[in-house]
Amino acid sequence: MGTPAFSVATLAAIADAHDIVACYTRAPKPAGRRGLTLTKSPVHELADTRGIPVFTPRSLRDSEQTELFCSHNADVAVVVAYGLILPRPILDAPRHGCLNLHASLLPRWRGAAPIQRAIMAGDAQTGVMVMRMEEGLDTGPVALTARLPIEPDATAGDLHDALMGAGAGLAVEALAALGQGRLSFTPQPEEGVLYAHKIEKAECRIDWAQDAAAVHNRIRGLSPFPGAWFEADFGKGLERVKVLRSTRAAGSGAPGAVLPGGLVVACGNGAVRLTQVQRAGGKPVSADEFLRGVQALPASVL
Repeated sequence: MGTPAFSVATLAAIADAHDIVACYTRAPKPAGRRGLTLTKSPVHELADTRGIPVFTPRSLRDSEQTELFCSHNADVAVVVAYGLILPRPILDAPRHGCLNLHASLLPRWRGAAPIQRAIMAGDAQTGVMVMRMEEGLDTGPVALTARLPIEPDATAGDLHDALMGAGAGLAVEALAALGQGRLSFTPQPEEGVLYAHKIEKAECRIDWAQDAAAVHNRIRGLSPFPGAWFEADFGKGLERVKVLRSTRAAGSGAPGAVLPGGLVVACGNGAVRLTQVQRAGGKPVSADEFLRGVQALPASVL
């Protein structure tokens, strides 16, 4: 049971080792300029190529869907970023319940955006965990953990890919242990609970008055999507520029001021060097390439 690209590696790994009786994913979404084309989720696409039956219910709360789910007669359900709430009858249907692969070190960063929130908070490490699902939000006991460091300049995209691979291996390991009757679970600690709330649009605008560490963490935590951004006039009127990569830099000045030495921007304390940016409607480019394409650096602060 999964939907986005993050779930695909786990589906592929499990399909190579086990019989998958059903794949549940979110329904195809309208796409294209007029929204006339329905686009299947990444998980749906892979399941089709593997010949796995795919189900796309809008909800799992009605008796008809519960009856259908029970009819699969599954040993276990593996859930990776599915996107629908699993009610109690669904959680109890498989013989061994439902296992969830969650991209954080629980109980830190329960919820929807654990990868982004870990980076935005400046965490030095994160990981993936296999847990048994309960009705609470990511509250179940944990069976297996894989820990990964968060490099100083790593983006959410970088970490997503690393965790995706680690998670696929961990899920296969969990199923092997489950089949041998040696998968044990440990309750989560009651202390240290943090919630990774969904990213709001207002969080994406860069506040240069924050210190350099906070600005840098926001930029990389929101990259590549939805992307942190600022506005400035580079010779063709005010435009929005998305920042995809940055690094800490030496220097100081009024928050938002462009400092000498390239695309270095002063923050409330310290400075950051923007290393990859994207103009509206353009492609991601290096800071050097960006600067070659602008008429002038703005005289005022960003």
